Amino acid sequence: MKAYDLIVVGGGSGGIGAALAAGRLGLRVLLLEKQNYLGGNAAQSGVSVWEMGVGGTGIPFDIYKRLKQKDKAVGIYSFAKHRKWQLQSGESPLHPGAELLLDPSKKYRDTLLRHGSETGILNEAFVREYWHGVPFEPAIYQQVVEEMLLETGNVTVLKNTAFQAVESSNGVVASVTLSNGETVSAPLFIDATDSGHLCRYLGCETMFGQEANDVFNEPGAPENASSRINGVSLIYRIGLREKDEANSLDQELESNVPCWWAESYPVASIVQYPNGDLNVNMLPTMEGVDFVQYADYQASYEECKRRVLAHFRHLKSTYAPYADYKLLWMAPALGVREGHRVVTQQILTEQDIRGGLVQQLGEPIVTIADHALDTHGKSTGRAGCAELDMPYGVPYPCLVPKGFSNLLIASRAAGFSSLAASSCRLSRTMMQLGQAAGTAAYIALRDSVDFPNVGYADLSASLVAHHVQLEYPAPAELEAYLEME
Repeated sequence: MKAYDLIVVGGGSGGIGAALAAGRLGLRVLLLEKQNYLGGNAAQSGVSVWEMGVGGTGIPFDIYKRLKQKDKAVGIYSFAKHRKWQLQSGESPLHPGAELLLDPSKKYRDTLLRHGSETGILNEAFVREYWHGVPFEPAIYQQVVEEMLLETGNVTVLKNTAFQAVESSNGVVASVTLSNGETVSAPLFIDATDSGHLCRYLGCETMFGQEANDVFNEPGAPENASSRINGVSLIYRIGLREKDEANSLDQELESNVPCWWAESYPVASIVQYPNGDLNVNMLPTMEGVDFVQYADYQASYEECKRRVLAHFRHLKSTYAPYADYKLLWMAPALGVREGHRVVTQQILTEQDIRGGLVQQLGEPIVTIADHALDTHGKSTGRAGCAELDMPYGVPYPCLVPKGFSNLLIASRAAGFSSLAASSCRLSRTMMQLGQAAGTAAYIALRDSVDFPNVGYADLSASLVAHHVQLEYPAPAELEAYLEME
């Protein structure tokens, strides 16, 4: 049986952050990914854009710097147009959503803010000045993160490999049997899967859908619990057509499928790739409650594909700037925003997010964020996208599943209420959770303690030493480091 210091299950943003942090600190790490690629939603679901927001320092910045060394691999966008701005000004025809175009004048530091707009998203001046994100080429991103993992000399990456069985006793995970027939062991494990699959296999208590408001006393939660979740997107890519160029997908666009989207959800996020193509994200393509009701994933994907074709036909025929575009690609996997969440020693709630860092003084914060409480789709029963006044922190106990001593959860399946998950789910935040978990693994082995007893003073000091932002505003040393791109 092969033995490692740490086994990380899941190669999405959280898994990448965990494996890279632990490997850099000298741990022998096994990273398992059931697909044939690393990167999760960023790799195969078209979510190849880091939205604006505080806290994206540390490993995300390291990855960005490596991407900048590649041709047409990464850029920074600014908001060029927004449908709501045009509604206010009376412009016609209306833009179908938000168009975010590359802006060479911006730096990575400019992408680290979202909160603070007194009038929210409708404040055009604030959005134009402060909201900037990071679009990247997903294939190059996959290549870069795998290179960085292997460069540590300590991380073994197994793709196309899932766990089949897990051995545990009295809250201690001992080993996992893999889909290739091999059994591997380690003293520490991190579940970085999108829906807490390892934790669920082990019998950890989980949550799914909306909690009733009396569970966490959240003002924005419904009176009764439900299985409603955040909406699902099928992202597609378009590019300018050469003169007289045919496109193999054009015949599919001639179908008579009505664009239900045009009347019900006339919004899309359209982001420019570094090579000039456009990433189109319907917000959402399918209601979360409808997605849950599909018994078969492929059937839900085919329905989303049908809607994408209808949406693109509507885009081309309604909005003049897109008439000469062709459909280049549809993501092979759906972008799913919400799934099962693990019950951990502490649950992040709506009150934590709205109260912000000023109400979390003294808590063991391992990353900060300021993304809105953001739900997609009408069936969530929530009030859309509620911007925040200040950043908030994610405490370390939100990564510690109840009842286990050598297991952490570092993904969107960590200890969040459904409302909190609508904010704390973005790629850079998940990567920072992974960096915290991988760092905690190093300290746990060094000090011969289990995960719940990792000393926060040492954990936070190590994270800060590796350029993770744990306070707002950022200290001068970190600001200076971020200028070194």
